[in-house]
Formats: sequence, C-alpha cells, structure tokens
Amino acid sequence: MPPSEERRSWLPMVGLFLAQVLMSFNVAALPVSLGGMVEDFGVPPTVASSTIVVYGLAVAALVMAGAKLGQRIGWVTIFRVVVATFALSALLMIFSRSVGWAIAGQAVAGASAAIIVPSLVALIAENYRGAQQATAVGSLGSARAISGVSAFLIGGALGTLVGWRPVFGIVLVLAVAVFAFSFTLRADRGDPGVRIDLVAATIIGAAIVLLTLGFNNLNSWGLFYASPGAPFALGGLSPAPVFVLVGIVLGQTFFWWTRRRTAAGKVPLVDLSVLVRPSERAAVYAMFVVVALEAALNFTVPLYIQIVQGRTPFDTALAMMPFNLTVFVTATLVVRFYKRYPPRTIGVFGFVLTTAALLWLSFVVTNNWETLPTILGLFVFGVGQGALVTLVFNVLVTAAPKTLAGDVGSIRGTTQNLASAVGTAIAGAMLVTILTFTVGRAVVEHAELPPSLVAQVDLDNTNFVSNDELRTVLDATDATETQVEAAVAINEEARLNTLQFGLLILAGVSATAIFPASRLPRYRPDEIPDPSPAK
Repeated sequence: MPPSEERRSWLPMVGLFLAQVLMSFNVAALPVSLGGMVEDFGVPPTVASSTIVVYGLAVAALVMAGAKLGQRIGWVTIFRVVVATFALSALLMIFSRSVGWAIAGQAVAGASAAIIVPSLVALIAENYRGAQQATAVGSLGSARAISGVSAFLIGGALGTLVGWRPVFGIVLVLAVAVFAFSFTLRADRGDPGVRIDLVAATIIGAAIVLLTLGFNNLNSWGLFYASPGAPFALGGLSPAPVFVLVGIVLGQTFFWWTRRRTAAGKVPLVDLSVLVRPSERAAVYAMFVVVALEAALNFTVPLYIQIVQGRTPFDTALAMMPFNLTVFVTATLVVRFYKRYPPRTIGVFGFVLTTAALLWLSFVVTNNWETLPTILGLFVFGVGQGALVTLVFNVLVTAAPKTLAGDVGSIRGTTQNLASAVGTAIAGAMLVTILTFTVGRAVVEHAELPPSLVAQVDLDNTNFVSNDELRTVLDATDATETQVEAAVAINEEARLNTLQFGLLILAGVSATAIFPASRLPRYRPDEIPDPSPAK
C-alpha cells in the first residue's frame, strides 16, 4: 500500500458485507422454503417458485434505473431507504396468508435490491482505495457464498422444527443491522443534475420482464402451441416463446438506443464503455452462465428432495451442504491465486470443473444423497462455482474507473438476477418437459397399470408430487397393492431419470462457457495500475 494512501476503518465495510448477506440469504432461503410454502398455501411447487423468479425479475428490470437514482439522490441516503423497504418485504413474507402475498414480498425485496446492488460497488469506491478496495470487492463474493451456507443450514433446521416463516425473521434482523451500520458510511451528496433515461429504462425493463415471463411459462403456457393454461393465444401460438422473442428484440433496441444517446452527448442509462473490450464482455457472459447454473441447481435439488422424496428442509440443507460450504471456502481463498494465475486460466479451469461435476452427477446421483460419489460431485461443482463467482466480478470492477462504479454495479445486478430468474425458470420448464416424456413412456411400459387407473389418478399429469401424496390418492381408487407399488415406482424412477437428464443438460450449458472464459484478461492483479487512485 503506498505511503500516501489513507487506511480507513473496516466498520463501514461490515455494513456493506451484511447488505450482501441480506440479499443473498433472502434468495438462498427461498429454495429451502419451497416445501413449506407448497404445504402452507396448497399450490404446486412451480407456483411457489415464482417467489424466486419475481425477485430476480424485479432486480434485473430495475437495477439500471436504480443506479441512476442513487447517483441523483445520493448513495448513502437511498441505501438507507431501500434497506428499510427490504425489512418490509421480510414482514410480508413472515405474515403472508397466501402465495400472492409471498410473491409480493419478493417483488418488494427485488425492487429494494435493485438499488442496493449498485450502491455496494459505489459505496466501496467511495469509502476505500487501493488494496483495501480490492479486499472489499472480494469480500462481496464471500458474503454471497456464506449466505448460501447459512441459509440452507439455518433455514433447513428452522423449516423442519418450526416452519419456513421464521427464516425470514433472520432477514428482518439482518436488515435492521445493515440500517444501523449505514450511519458509519461516508456521507455523500447526490447530483440533482443526473437525469434518468426513462426511454431506456422502460425498454430494458420491458425486455427483462418479457424474457423472464416467457422462459418461466414455457411449460404452463406451451412451448409452441398455446395450452389451456395460457392467458391468451396468438393465432394458436403460445405467448411464452413470443415473449422471449420480443424480449430479445427489445434488448437489442436498448443497446441501439444507448449508443445513439451516447453519440449525441447525452448521459445514457448505463455507460457501455465498461463492456467495450472482449474480455469484459466475456466476464459478463461467464457471470450469467455461472449464476444461472447455481440457480438451476439450487432449484432442482431441493425440489426433488422435498417434493418427490418427501424429506425435510433440514435434509435438503444437509444434501446441499457440500456444495454451499465449498462455494464459500473457495470464494474466500481463490483471491490468493490471483497473483499466480491470470483470470483467463482460473476462468477456464473453473468452467471445466463445473462441467465435469455436472456430467459426473448426471450419472451417479441416486435417491440417497449421502453417497460419496454424489458428495464428491457437489464438492467439485462448488470449487468451480466459488472461484468463478468472485473472479468475474473482480474482472469488471478492476477494469472500470471509480466514476463508473455504479454502472458496473448495475450491469452486475442485471446479469446476476436475470441469470438467476432465467436459470430457475428454465430449470422448472426443462424438468417438467422431460418428465412428460419419461412418465408417458413409463406408463405404457407398465402393463400392470390399466388405462382406467391412470385416468382415475391422472398419473400422467406431469408435476412433481411426493410418493406419500401419490399413495394417498391411490388409496381412494380401486388400485391393488401391486398397482400402488408400481405407480410409486414410476413416480420415483421417472423423476430421478428426469433429474439425471436435467443435470446432463446443465453440464452442456456449462461447457458453452469454457471458450468465452478463455477470452478473459491475461493479466495478474499486481500488473494492473489502480484505476481509481487516492486523491
């Protein structure tokens, strides 16, 4: 650290660290609470998972506008306001009387996080310099990882012993703590001259909403042709793929509009100069893939353990512990390798690990999650995931000057939360689609299940139900004991095969990021001049 560089107290960083924990704990607690919400509200798991989707959707749709709002009002002031609204979202979750209230709670949480996300980067840039700033940025990755571990462990224990609602009491306590620590941050003044490009904000917001809704409803609305559950049809065509297509077009329109506005000398909603180099674009793509994979895994595994196997949230926490604990440890320790290996090497190695781990899991996963091969697969995936989450964020922050800290934060927030929402949505749609073919084939192959019995229990209704629920339904029919056992075997085998095939597809998605990761920078952090030196 240069002699002229002022060393500042870490107390403000404690508050920012807890703010990242607050958001990440909330997100990680949702999959663990899935079984409890399904039971409490009497809705299918795909409906309960809308809480996960709507949070990511709100953040991704509003984070760019949130960054400009922070610049206009002042980061410290707006930070305190949105932390308070995040506390309100926790109260909505705790006292929700229907799944609609829970979804509304996560919408409020997402809107709050849309400002917290860019404010973290901006406040770190405001409060720290040089080596302290690099350490502070790296700690955000650790905060995200430790939140996953604690949410699954604490949430699993509370969900099993008390219920899912007390988990969000912890979210409330964290919000209060962050609000208290916010008074240690350096006071700043907003710039009333900052103008928010409402046209760009509307375009990107609509694009993200349409993309998320489209992906999330590919199964319920129809992959190509409109199903009976679709809200409307376009000449018989499902609105889901249409939403996805229009969302992509609007996303392209947003980039065109932003470049046009920048060329005219006006302030854009987000400065695209932070993505001018191929290495920075590769970092954004890598961030999207790695977060989407994590979201898909965090949705898929709890869904299978809690819904199909009928096991407790604590069992889910134990099953996911090798993954979440490894992500935390790796995200914390990987910074020690930055002086020895460039981002390109670490990025490629990380995606090779995640691809190999998912491929391995697709072959070895069984109904017993405590087997050594399964634990090994989750461990290896966690190593790759933990290294990548911290790496790609550091690449973006290091390459940008302090004046663009809010823009980096908004791009990070948009990418991570859109990836989380899309990853969860696609995982749900993919699993149910695969399940359709798997169950249909299994019913045909089991001659001991006559069509009359299949019609009575609607066995080919491809949603995820537990074996106990299926037995209860079969008890009300004229099924023999042999037929009951055959139906339960189909339920368990078909859904396990679906999980295995889903993991194989995720391995393929991970592999697509290996080549883009090879475009990450070649430099090592000690070779880069500080982009925001102390003044």
